[in-house]
Amino acid sequence: GCMRYKAVHTTTYRYEVPVGQCVSETHLTPRSFPGQLVMDSSIHIDPAPAVLESHRDYYGNEVSMFGIFTTHDQLVVTATSLIDREPDPSRPLPAISWEEARAELTLHPDSDTLAAYEFVFDSPFVAASPQLAAFGAATFTPGRPLAEAVKELSARIHKEFSYKPKSTSIDSSLEDVLSRRQGVCQDFAHVMIGVMRSYRLAARYVSGYLRSGAKYLGAEASHAWVSVYLPGYGWLDLDPTNNVLPSEGHVTVAWGRDYGDVTPVKGISLGGGGQVVDVVVRVEPVELS
Repeated sequence: GCMRYKAVHTTTYRYEVPVGQCVSETHLTPRSFPGQLVMDSSIHIDPAPAVLESHRDYYGNEVSMFGIFTTHDQLVVTATSLIDREPDPSRPLPAISWEEARAELTLHPDSDTLAAYEFVFDSPFVAASPQLAAFGAATFTPGRPLAEAVKELSARIHKEFSYKPKSTSIDSSLEDVLSRRQGVCQDFAHVMIGVMRSYRLAARYVSGYLRSGAKYLGAEASHAWVSVYLPGYGWLDLDPTNNVLPSEGHVTVAWGRDYGDVTPVKGISLGGGGQVVDVVVRVEPVELS
């Protein structure tokens, strides 16, 4: 049945030296699509911004931009959303091999495949590489069905990499994460996408939330997973951090090529120094009246 969630995502910046002014961009409003309906969503900013405007980006995510032009030593951005989430219908996964899928993407004969095709290419945080291809070689064996291969790839990342909060910064290279075999959900999503791109297959980066209290890694912060394009089927979500196929316990906020396209909060400030950032995410079920 349908689950209704209330998601509250709070980002607090504290500055040792006050900030004179700042301009920020946020991806904090969840998306609506079949299976997920956003009933209500709002963003509260303290101190109050002088300007706040929203637009849809190239990928159809809602982006809010704001500017604060008064001196402040703390900034709190709170996004509150009410989301209805249906379990995904269980459709049989296609038997298409990864080589056939790659050929189909290269030809991109229809609009869906063309839209997916651009996710085959390198992006600022995730580029194909020989190391990533080598990691994928055990999984992308000749003639193997793509759906089976991507599930195994997700399971291997889950098993062979250790989840270590704060072990990486977003500047860590993929090669770094690959050689150290540790990271956080953003890193695991990037590794999986990088392997896919190294085989010229389409995968995108998904940011979102996990239901609070779930026995999942990454539940109290902004979470990330991967969506893979299967020709003739559509997009299939996989969460390599937890080795699950995301279902009604995962709430999608935004998607793009990598973390840089969907960063929850990023900005430029004048002044400031010694900033501490604290992020708390709560996703609680709400009774359907």
